[in-house]
Amino acid sequence: MGIWSKITGEFIDIIEWLDNTQDTMVYRFERHENEIKNGAQLIVRESQVAVFVNEGQIADTFQPGTYTLATQNLPILSTLKGWKYGFNSPFKAEVYFINTKNFTDNKWGTKNPIMLRDAEFGPIRLRAFGSYTIKVTDAPKFLKEVVGTNAEFTTDQVTDQLRNLVVTRFTDIIGESKIPALDMAGNYNEFSKYIKEQIKDDFNEYGIEVTKVLVENISLPPEVEAALDKRSSMGVLGNLDQYMKYQGGQALGNMGNNPDGGNLGNLVGVGVGLNVLNNMVGGQQVNQNQTPPPPPPAIVFHVAVNGQQTGPFNLQQLQQMLQAGQFNQQSLVWSQGMAGWTAAGQVSQLSGVFSSMPPPLPPPIG
Repeated sequence: MGIWSKITGEFIDIIEWLDNTQDTMVYRFERHENEIKNGAQLIVRESQVAVFVNEGQIADTFQPGTYTLATQNLPILSTLKGWKYGFNSPFKAEVYFINTKNFTDNKWGTKNPIMLRDAEFGPIRLRAFGSYTIKVTDAPKFLKEVVGTNAEFTTDQVTDQLRNLVVTRFTDIIGESKIPALDMAGNYNEFSKYIKEQIKDDFNEYGIEVTKVLVENISLPPEVEAALDKRSSMGVLGNLDQYMKYQGGQALGNMGNNPDGGNLGNLVGVGVGLNVLNNMVGGQQVNQNQTPPPPPPAIVFHVAVNGQQTGPFNLQQLQQMLQAGQFNQQSLVWSQGMAGWTAAGQVSQLSGVFSSMPPPLPPPIG
């Protein structure tokens, strides 16, 4: 190698960064002790910001574009270097490229269950998870507050701290909302927007903006979900007595359609069917001393009063409230099994409450 080639090989002509990763937020330009010469080209692509650092002090910042490095576009560095009349010799400086694109699908979730007091279930534990999107909006602040002197900085190195901020704000929000656990699924969008607004200032302290927060799931403990599944199954079966009668009738029908008289299983089915049929036509039960089942639980409703949840009230109490003018067909009510709050006049179980009220008196004649 000639002397001239050796000398020119120590100088940097083009400063740029092409990112082939999905998670690199900051990259320090590698120069291997080479010096940046006067007139070198700086190429800053879209979704990038370049920051020059001189001996640990942040100097000039460059937005997307192509620059020929000279004294006029390095005013802070010129001051730090003491270039009063421009520079003619190469210089050394660290150049950091900050990625300003949106970094999506960053996960957040509750490491431990959140303890809450629910109006319906009492003390319960909830878990939740989702995702959020961030981008760097203040490159010098992000470099100073978060990155430091790292040559390469990825999302993994900052998401733990940001995730903790999201979880903390989320815990505060659901604790203050007083929304019943079974109604939270209808408020995911509201939770997401409110969390984004609440953590905005926390993220700005690092030079980062949170552009989107998503609440993807809020779940109860497995044992509570199992109990809810059982209760839902009983609701689907409805009247158990009618269900058993239907099963017995099916067994009789299957026996009649079998020309060979059926197998043992069908014979058992016939026995069940005959017993049920006897019950349907007024026959006596085999066991006369059988204890009758307990009465079904009374239907109760919660009532919205001035934006607050009250109750629960049974049908007799609602009728008294109706007579006192504290309840009408436009009042919003909710009971277990309902999808959401509904006007009382549209709930079939409450039709008897309103039908007991006399119609308004006719106007006086003459």
